[in-house]
Amino acid sequence: MFDFLTLHEPALRLAAFAGVLALMLLLEFAIPRRGRSGPRLRRWTTNLALAGAGTLLVRFTVPLLAAGVAVLAARQGFGLFHWTGTPEAAAFVLSIVALDLLVYVQHAVFHKFRLLWRLHRVHHADPDLDATTGIRFHPVEILLSMGIKMGAVALLGAPAAAVILFEVLLNATAMFNHSNINIGGADKWIRLLIVTPDMHRIHHSIHRDEYDTNFGFNLSIWDRIFGSYRACPREGHEKMRLGLSEYPAPGPQRLGWSLMNPFWSGANPDNTRGQEKGT
Repeated sequence: MFDFLTLHEPALRLAAFAGVLALMLLLEFAIPRRGRSGPRLRRWTTNLALAGAGTLLVRFTVPLLAAGVAVLAARQGFGLFHWTGTPEAAAFVLSIVALDLLVYVQHAVFHKFRLLWRLHRVHHADPDLDATTGIRFHPVEILLSMGIKMGAVALLGAPAAAVILFEVLLNATAMFNHSNINIGGADKWIRLLIVTPDMHRIHHSIHRDEYDTNFGFNLSIWDRIFGSYRACPREGHEKMRLGLSEYPAPGPQRLGWSLMNPFWSGANPDNTRGQEKGT
């Protein structure tokens, strides 16, 4: 399996992304959890464009992506798993778990510090929530996240196959837990292991005491361990308000607005008052 992941990386990434996105969007039409507050087309165009811009920025500025760093670390015998002689299968599993913990910690930190929040608030400003929100991140945040991941991969000495599988899983689970699908009673069982749409939707509440919870993207255990877990929103899932109160629609639905938002301080071009947070 390890060789299959490394040999077929581009096709695997593309197939997983396109397949999961198409499936989630179909399920959102068939079994929606909530009604929409606005039209889809503009939001989808902006969210997909942000993801595409982030991908291009990373490809043109970073010579080695995370999997490439893993290959280089293996050649040089660099990283914790190489230094300790950890068996390949154990290193594979531990790398996926460790990288998932890293994403949790990074996510919480981006909520804590003002400059990082400016980047991350573009993700939270989406006034609706569906699978495309799972790939809606400012290109600079995507680039910064890749740099953090590359450093972690090098220090761990993570196998390249584990890095590839982790990135595929993270992308897929992000689209799943941002999706507007109703999984009914299965939610309480699924969220014991992975983050569900109902669990993550709380993180996109308009209320700060709710959007500063449920930071996990893949495994749900981290929020329980670190005390950031919240089971349900105060207003219920059907009535809860999403997005950021200081940035109402239609601004966040526009690509130019989304690209420029991190660089604003105070009032935004829609004459709504910007609210800073963090330390």
